[in-house]
Parts: sequence; structure tokens; C-alpha cells
Amino acid sequence: MYLRQNSRNKDGKTHRYWSVVESRRVGRRVLQRPVVYLGEVNDSQREAWQRAISVFDEDTQCDRQIALYPGDRELPDHAEGCGVRVRLDQMELRHPRRWGDCWLALELWDQLHLDDFWQDRLNPSREGTHWLKVLKVLTAYRLLDPGSEWRLHRDWYDQSALADLLDADFGLVAKDTLYRCHDRLLEHKTALFSHLSAHWRDLFNADYEVLLYDLTSTYFESNPPFPDDDKRKFGYSWDKRSDCVQIVIALVITTEGFPLAYEVLPGNTLDHQTLRNFLDKIQQQYGKAKRLWLMDRGVPTEPVLAEMRASDPPGQYLVGTPKGRLSKLEGRLLEQPWQQARE
Repeated sequence: MYLRQNSRNKDGKTHRYWSVVESRRVGRRVLQRPVVYLGEVNDSQREAWQRAISVFDEDTQCDRQIALYPGDRELPDHAEGCGVRVRLDQMELRHPRRWGDCWLALELWDQLHLDDFWQDRLNPSREGTHWLKVLKVLTAYRLLDPGSEWRLHRDWYDQSALADLLDADFGLVAKDTLYRCHDRLLEHKTALFSHLSAHWRDLFNADYEVLLYDLTSTYFESNPPFPDDDKRKFGYSWDKRSDCVQIVIALVITTEGFPLAYEVLPGNTLDHQTLRNFLDKIQQQYGKAKRLWLMDRGVPTEPVLAEMRASDPPGQYLVGTPKGRLSKLEGRLLEQPWQQARE
């Protein structure tokens, strides 16, 4: 990145406009893309030239404020003793770090009062590991640019401003520390969902009366045998990798996309074996309510749907019709009066 100047003469005066430009190769061409527009800087705008910075004065052993001025101009009288001339056209921006989105992620953390929730649950270790700050880094990373913990440790943390925002060094994101932090969270999962749901309702007016329930799977390129309690099993693979073991992930979210519950299930779990447990789980954690569930047709069974209709209050659902019943449904619909709206 570098600073680029554009000049324009108007009313007998020269106006200079500066911007930070990034060079990027596209095929055989090198294109310049403006990243930040700095605006006009000219002689009549004395304050605009000034870029106050703090430097360490070796003579006085103290920090001192100085101001930067363009190298092709003489220092003004008021800047004697505190001004430094620099060549702006030769300045380069190196090692830029993302700051704004990191700050916003931590601000959202504060809005959700997550410090209050985790303060007594994630105490610093005797070795000095600040688990709460580690969790903040993991959360910001997952929110802004999700990827592996290894990538966070190797590249991403160094390219972000979280070290300054959290007043922490690189030791905070040692790869073993990141993995161990995850292990400390699992026992607080139910309490965390209850805490978040209460604040989501206040902050975002979240509605929990319509819930979406679905399942997916993720596979592992690892070979059995595994311990008896291991959840990696062979099962129906949505990824077309029947040669690999997998786990099944079940998730309940609101229409706004807020998760209310999730479970990691053995890889040989069938979709229709999961719904009853989730109905009980949501009712125990969030209380009884007249909710509408949206599901794929392979998830519910007739006995479970009958239980939903007979519950107090009755559970509502919107489910795709099983393929075996489509012909019967079609026959009933064709007997109804209809009107063509458009081609």
C-alpha cells in the first residue's frame, strides 16, 4: 500500500487530495484500488497538514508530541521545534491490521453482558492463562472471519488489533490454549443459551415462537477402531463420503438465525430419531409455549406428530409431505375448484 496524491488547480490555488492505494495483480495487469480517502491537504489548511504523533526523546527520556509536514514545504513559524518534514509521496502503509470490526465484535460482547456470565466460570489459570480473553479472541474470530484454530494462531491474530484491544500478547493464542479453551465451555452450554436468549429478546426483539429444526453431518478422514463412546460412526453421508466416519449435528434456530440449542450426535443417528428429545429439551429450557416448528419431511414421524398435537399447549408444525402420500394429496387437490392466475 502507498499514498497517492491527486492535484487540481482551482481559483489560482493548488488543491491536493490524498488517498491510500493498494496494488493488486489481476492476471498480467497490476491494478490500483483506493482503500482509504484522506481528503484535501493544502497550504491554507494548516491543521490538515498536521499529523500528531508521539515519539520517544532520547535526550529527555520522555515521549514528545511532534507534527508531520510535507517535505516540499518549509516548516511554518508555529511549528518550529515540534515539526518534522516528510515525503508523503514516498510513504508506504505496511502491516495494516483490522481494527474496526474487532472493536465492534467486542462492543457486541459487552452489549450481551458476556463478561458478567463468564467472569466466575472462566477464571485465570495458575499458570497465568487468561481464559476470558482467549474466549473473546475465539468469539471475534468466529464472528468476523471463521476458520481453523491453527489459522487463528498462525496468521489471523497477528493481522487483527485484538492484541491492543485486549492488552494481550501473542501468547494468548497459542494453539494448544485455543483448543483447551473449547473444552472448558461445554459444561456451561445450557446456561449460556439461556443467558443469550434473554438478551437477544431485549436487543434484537427476537421471536422464539417459530423455530427451524434441521440436521447435517460432517465427516472425518480417520480410520477405526475408535473408543466405544466415540461419536464418529459410519452412516448416511450428505457429503457423499460413505467411506468416512462422521458425526451428526442437530440445530434449532429462530427465524432471525439465533441458535437456541444444538447437539452433536453419533454419525449413525437417523433423522427421525432426534425430534422427540429436542422437543423436550426446548420445553425444559425455555418453558411451555405455543410454538411452530419448521422441519424437513424426513425428520418427524407420525407418532411424534401425534404427541405434538396432543401436548398442552398443542404443538404446531409445518412439514413437507412424505413422497408416499403425494399422490393421495394430489387427488384431493385436483377435486377442488381452481382458477388460473397467470401462465
